[in-house]
Amino acid sequence: MKILIDTNVILDVLCKRENFYEHSLTVWKYCEVNKIKGYISALSVPNIVYILRKELTPEKTQQVINQLFLIFNIADLKADDLKKAADMQNADYEDSLQMICASRIKADFIVTRNIKDFIGSKITAVKPSELLERI
Repeated sequence: MKILIDTNVILDVLCKRENFYEHSLTVWKYCEVNKIKGYISALSVPNIVYILRKELTPEKTQQVINQLFLIFNIADLKADDLKKAADMQNADYEDSLQMICASRIKADFIVTRNIKDFIGSKITAVKPSELLERI
């Protein structure tokens, strides 16, 4: 199974967000042991750094990013992805980019807490808990 994990699901684990941490962490662990092939969009990396820089030292942030690179595959952004996302005319350009990346890498699912933001996606969006039920 191949999944693209939305930025918020990664941040649920890194920030230990109450009510979201447990299921997101389980998905993370499945990716870590290669039970699931997990991807994050290249777009997610600077967004994660932006959030973490408020909480962590630059050295600790670098350690976290290096850990992400060990656990997850990175779905690169291509120039064509940027145009396709803009053409979608979705309310959230970042979500459009996630959908385009997921489609290009032929992901089985987009894992997100914000299902409603991915209604127009060609790839089915599921919450972490829903993904765990499907495994």
